[in-house]
Amino acid sequence: MTPEPHYPTGPDDLAPDPPPGCPAHGVGPGGLYRLHEARDLKALYARLRESYGPVAPVLLHDDVPMWVVLGHAENLHMVRTPSHFTRDSRIWTPLAEGMVKPDHPLMPHIAWQPICSHAEGDEHKRLRGAVTAAMATIDHRGLRRHIGRATQRLVNRFCETGRAELVDQFSEHLPMAVMCQVLGMPEEYDDRIVHAARDMLKGTETAIASNEYIMGCLRRLAARRRTQPEDDFASHLVNDPAGLTDDEVGQHLRVVLIAAYEATANLLANTIRRVLTEPGFRAQLNGGQMTVPEAVEQSLWDEPPFSTVLGYFAKEETELGGQRIRKGDGLLFGIAPGNVDPRVRPDPTADMQGNRSHLAFGGGPHECPGQDIGRAIADVGVDALLMRLPDIQLDCDEEELRWKESIASQHLVELPVRFTPRPQQSETAKPSHTPVIPEPRIDWDISDMPARPADVDDDPPAPEWRTGPVPPAGQEDAAVRPLGRWQRFLRWWRGY
Repeated sequence: MTPEPHYPTGPDDLAPDPPPGCPAHGVGPGGLYRLHEARDLKALYARLRESYGPVAPVLLHDDVPMWVVLGHAENLHMVRTPSHFTRDSRIWTPLAEGMVKPDHPLMPHIAWQPICSHAEGDEHKRLRGAVTAAMATIDHRGLRRHIGRATQRLVNRFCETGRAELVDQFSEHLPMAVMCQVLGMPEEYDDRIVHAARDMLKGTETAIASNEYIMGCLRRLAARRRTQPEDDFASHLVNDPAGLTDDEVGQHLRVVLIAAYEATANLLANTIRRVLTEPGFRAQLNGGQMTVPEAVEQSLWDEPPFSTVLGYFAKEETELGGQRIRKGDGLLFGIAPGNVDPRVRPDPTADMQGNRSHLAFGGGPHECPGQDIGRAIADVGVDALLMRLPDIQLDCDEEELRWKESIASQHLVELPVRFTPRPQQSETAKPSHTPVIPEPRIDWDISDMPARPADVDDDPPAPEWRTGPVPPAGQEDAAVRPLGRWQRFLRWWRGY
């Protein structure tokens, strides 16, 4: 027997048919819009907000009903109220009634898994506590050094050519290189693992094989760290007092790796694209009115890496945004529409510098624990790229840029650029568009070490120790001075 469709609205809540020119491509039973068929999701969200308010009924694939939460306050209430809403999809009515088949296109996003982001109560505390504790051991100054060096390596691959495609050659590689280092498997980073991650996320015919390849890397890592622990994320997760099983360790390593990779790759591409296509945005950066971290936060407001998150589920009958939510109803965490809620952002084009109240990293018990890693990768990566290639420009018309859009996210397909060819640089050097020239010693520089005697007959030190002006012929050694305390501190802080 085929179950009756379960719609989250009553007979009086039916939406009218879309007028000509409406951004919705398809309308399903009850006049509800099919999100996956919308030609312009931003325009559709605006129309839904006008028609229903901050919470609106929609349809997913196979006409599965869902609520999409459009309001900023309503989204925060949902994610911060675990007594009413859960991420455990096993209570979802359409799933229990058989409307959602095992081959449903969104099943990978919705299906329950034994991981902290789907757990509740004591089990959530156990799993999430282990992940959070492992995150807390990361040395963030060391992390920024790894990001800087990985950026140098990637830019060295194309800096001499004068052209590059930054999605394929930069934004999709940098997060994977850094996360492999953070997790404790730098030897696994190569083009193959990047391709596997991209393939798995795209849901191609080889996605299952790609997922198995990545899980094989993570299982080998977990097995090594059981017997040979080191100071990395995997070791701390494996040896956490919570006592995670091998399967739990592998699944959580996968969640951390893939979530950080996907979100940060999108964030990098979106931020760089804005620098290249919006003269005012770039002028603020060049003029010092905006820092790179502020530019990244602005991108998190305007183009969050994930548009929505599937999903949350009502544990009991409740009310949200003026709508009656039944027990078992599903809700989409609306990050992109929540970020442009007119009640918190009347002018969607306004600068949001210094404001971190966007929804890009979620909130409540399931707030992203690795958000500072994503920010650091974007901050350091964008800054170093612009330092190496200061005249970088888009190598096509802006209208030619293509995106692949889904309910969950919007991916920039490619970002071709051109620039003046530059020489390669050492991975440990400070990123620069000019050859590294030692800075002149200034009169007020104070050193806690005496000058080297002029009659010392040994090999001269490395060029980086020569901080003074070029001395007269025959007096070179007398001008050699070690770096002062402040200069040594700055070099240590910056990782060089």
